[in-house]
Amino acid sequence: MPRAKRTAPEVDLTDPQYYFNRELSWLEFNRRVLHEAFDPRTPLIERLKFIAIFSSNLDEFFMVRVAVLKDQVDAQVSQLTPDGRNPKQQLDDISQCLRPMVTEQHYHFEQALRPALAEKGVYLLDYIDLNQEQRLYLQEYFEEFIFPVLTPLAVDPSHPFPHISNLSLNLAVVVKNPGNGEERFARVKVPNILPRFVPLPQHLQHYDSKLSVWTGVPLEQIIGHNLEMLFPGMTIQDYFLFRVTRDADLEVEEDEADDLLLAIQQELRKRRLGGSGVRVEVQSLMPPFAREVLMRGLELEETDIYEIEGLLCLRDLMSFLSLPLPELKDPPWAPVIPPRLRLGSELAASNSRRSLEEGGDIFSVIRRHDLLVHHPYDSFSASVERFIMQAAHDPYVLAIKMTLYRTSGDSPIVNALIAAAENRKQVAVLVELKARFDEENNITWARKLEEAGVHVVYGLVGLKTHTKIVLVVRKENSVGASPHETRIRRYVHIGTGNYNSKTAKLYTDLGLLSCRDELGADLTDLFNFLTGYSRQRSYRKLLVAPVNLRDRMLSLIHREAEHAKNGSSGRIIAKMNALVDSQIIKALYEASQAGVQIDLIVRGICCLRPGIKGVSENIRVISIVGRFLEHSRVFYFHNNRQEELYIGSADWMPRNLDRRVEAVTPIEDPDLAKDLEEILGIMLSDNRQAWELQPDGSYIQRHPMAGEPERSAQKS
Repeated sequence: MPRAKRTAPEVDLTDPQYYFNRELSWLEFNRRVLHEAFDPRTPLIERLKFIAIFSSNLDEFFMVRVAVLKDQVDAQVSQLTPDGRNPKQQLDDISQCLRPMVTEQHYHFEQALRPALAEKGVYLLDYIDLNQEQRLYLQEYFEEFIFPVLTPLAVDPSHPFPHISNLSLNLAVVVKNPGNGEERFARVKVPNILPRFVPLPQHLQHYDSKLSVWTGVPLEQIIGHNLEMLFPGMTIQDYFLFRVTRDADLEVEEDEADDLLLAIQQELRKRRLGGSGVRVEVQSLMPPFAREVLMRGLELEETDIYEIEGLLCLRDLMSFLSLPLPELKDPPWAPVIPPRLRLGSELAASNSRRSLEEGGDIFSVIRRHDLLVHHPYDSFSASVERFIMQAAHDPYVLAIKMTLYRTSGDSPIVNALIAAAENRKQVAVLVELKARFDEENNITWARKLEEAGVHVVYGLVGLKTHTKIVLVVRKENSVGASPHETRIRRYVHIGTGNYNSKTAKLYTDLGLLSCRDELGADLTDLFNFLTGYSRQRSYRKLLVAPVNLRDRMLSLIHREAEHAKNGSSGRIIAKMNALVDSQIIKALYEASQAGVQIDLIVRGICCLRPGIKGVSENIRVISIVGRFLEHSRVFYFHNNRQEELYIGSADWMPRNLDRRVEAVTPIEDPDLAKDLEEILGIMLSDNRQAWELQPDGSYIQRHPMAGEPERSAQKS
């Protein structure tokens, strides 16, 4: 009898063992950020920057992610994540993973970076290391600039525990009444209106007879060594630093809010005061008596306390980036003007009318050919800003529509939109008020736009508008037609990053400038959905969340699997900030099982487990962490040699696919598609900034092999 054909046992792709935890994966990302501070190849001042970014990232993580988990524990939520953890287990695992990392961060700063700074003439001293002359100066500085703004707050039966504001640095002061010997607890807030690190004047900037570029001490130590002025007649026993992190996620019931702007403003006032406590950082020497007072007053437990050796709040080290030490920083990066835009930029710079008459304007450039821009390598100001600014002043432009998610405080783009309205163009802007931690800035700009006559929309109920799009409507003469025959042409910008000139110098992002009719029509429909009443369910070219993006991405992945099953070579390359969605991950596993070769470039969270035999052995995941924040989203599908490439604003996360308005556009110009493939190839070959995700969830940084040149995706 013929032997029965054996088939591999079917794998349950929903099994928790095939998924990494979202929160723990994020902590691994922040570990890679911290490693840049440890890496001797990173310039010294930039290493301080990464220490500061690590701390700032953790603050937001606790204010949002940990706060949510604590709320779930309090509400007795028992739902498991795809990796099989309940909220309590996640909190326990976060603590176990994070505590050694924080200890390592502070140890490295104190034992490596602080001495290295001193070798370069930057002396961040402790108050006890100062000589008498330096102390006398700081005592006078304290009396004149610090003492008047301090408010000591006692804690005793007649003085309830004060509210400690979010992210504030504080002194817990233990004083003794010499009359009766009683010990008391008081709190002194370190004012954030003063510099955290106070420099000494030039004539006192010497230490140990060595030359100094900067010499100073932490503000809190100046306060701590002059506490007698705050508590006259009392004996200062000791003081200890602590810092509180509170829940800062906004809770807006949009369905019940008659005025979304007012509702957001009210929630912002609550955030300033701070929600419930989620973490308290304390100096490791703080005695049990003071810790107990803090825990009781903040309603926290021992597990919420993080002991710190050395300085608290290392995010403030970012201030040292302003030191005049270029040799200790990354070399300045000067973005280039895309070649096809150089003529127009030169003419615009000379204020010449030839810009329009000779076809040097940006609209004529876009008409001839789609344009792909890659920031910060391509100039943002000479491309995207110029597109919007020219539209604002072009007499043939009838209307401008765009979305604003995050923008800079002195935004040239917002000023251009105001100018456009003043030039009597129809201007409509969707300002997303729910952009986390940018709500206040967006409210300010929204009001300025409204005052200028711009039609401002504040987002949609239940959805965050995260898409990065601009639509410009222009009246033009048709080719070969008489001067009286005109047509309406629509120009678009569809990007992966925010319309922010500052972050455009720090984030890698992509944008498409085009006047393809179908893209113009799609953006018209999308803006009608955003500003009016529309239930648009299909688009010609765009993949739009929450309408068709999820289904289209799944179908593109499944198509590669079918090609592979039919004997063709399936291939997927996807670059994004985060990969969390379990449906997408399951589809990628199925594609891998079918033989599709998959390369994922995921900067941050990745819940997919690569390299598992029979499940994901054809999937490789790298993360690129370096000077620039990798922010672009790119999707490549081989499609049986009929390649399809897309860029857009969406990560593969449930929130992006289901709860946000996102737009992803195909790149159909063959030359631009080749450029995009080349960009992906450079990233995949990176052996300097790239880290490879292992099946156990750890990451290993790539290094050049013997005789191999160093290749960095972030260097020219």
